[in-house]
Amino acid sequence: MYDDTTGRRRQFAEAAREDRPDLALLCLLVSAEAEGGLREEALDAAQIELDRLAGLLPALGRGAPPRRWAEALAELLGGRCDFRGSPADYRRLESSLLDEVLRRRRGLPILLSVIWMEVARRAGAPAYGVALPGHFVVGFGDPYGQHVLADPFDGGRPLSEEDAGLLVAGATGAPLSPAMFAPAEPLEIVLRVLNNIRAWAAARPERSDVQLWAVELSLLLPSHPARLRYERAELLVERGEFARGARELDEYADAIAPVEPDAAESVRHQALAARAMLN
Repeated sequence: MYDDTTGRRRQFAEAAREDRPDLALLCLLVSAEAEGGLREEALDAAQIELDRLAGLLPALGRGAPPRRWAEALAELLGGRCDFRGSPADYRRLESSLLDEVLRRRRGLPILLSVIWMEVARRAGAPAYGVALPGHFVVGFGDPYGQHVLADPFDGGRPLSEEDAGLLVAGATGAPLSPAMFAPAEPLEIVLRVLNNIRAWAAARPERSDVQLWAVELSLLLPSHPARLRYERAELLVERGEFARGARELDEYADAIAPVEPDAAESVRHQALAARAMLN
């Protein structure tokens, strides 16, 4: 059983550094962290379910048009299997956990998209993730040539460029740019999943434990925002680990001092305040 935090984190870090990271495995290890460990059989069962779903797709062949692949995935996953999302899913931590989304067939856009991508990959479909601001979708075909977009959160609804622009404008108020259609790499997707979990927990102060492990997993990725170190230190202080939090605040201050001396000084004052809480 994956109930040893050190071993689980080591496995996550090693999986993230593979030449071709296994997106499903990384997302399942996030689930294991959330659930305090998953039995190996449960991890295998989730992968087997993805294999089973892929086996239900028609044998289209690699030369099938992108639109035909998108339609086949929508018919299977959005239709027969009823994978989709709703506003209520944004209020549930389970909506960010791959094993739970496979079981409930409900989740956030990015986890539903992971399922679509993993099922499509197993069937030989040319699918990739598209990390639109505020709403993750799936592309089929050549991202820089002939392609189509589908929205797994809406059961696989086809998206025109105008539709995608409306999604982006609704989420950010910004116009659509061609760069937004670039394929998302597996580690980018995992970081975005963890960012969603952090945001969910940050809105619930009583779940700072969740925010902390999501930050710590993010820090195990080969590339991550440096400011996550500051967030982790703040969380440690907030959770009463004043000495560790103060030490990490000082380390962060040392790291940013050459480029942000004023910010570094402010962080050092936070470290002093944290140490004062020990008295």
